[in-house]
Amino acid sequence: MPRLFFLIVILVAETTLALLRHPDYCISGYSSVDVKKQRTISGQSDSGFSNDKGYMVITLLVAAEGVHKLPSINSSVELKEALQKLGSILSSQIMAVEVLWTPQSEKDTLSEQELLEDYPHLRPL
Repeated sequence: MPRLFFLIVILVAETTLALLRHPDYCISGYSSVDVKKQRTISGQSDSGFSNDKGYMVITLLVAAEGVHKLPSINSSVELKEALQKLGSILSSQIMAVEVLWTPQSEKDTLSEQELLEDYPHLRPL
């Protein structure tokens, strides 16, 4: 179990760092926090990214103990702040992590229309 725990912590750190290293590709963002009765938190940060061929969405879900606040994302500065906060959650507080890439295939991308229809909560930056 300690190895799995270590990999979960690395996943959060590497995902947030990778997103922070490429701010010019980010065109939209969204964050939310859901506090559960067991005093855990699910932090979510969605980012819409653009490349020359189309769009992709990266969703980072983090379940952690304690109370953590993420800013509403309306600018690239707020996206950076949300990613930094997710990346700075103490390893002892992280319970689970999920990273979703949409579309999943490296060769696929979303059209602008698909991005707008499938992810209406994303806000332009």
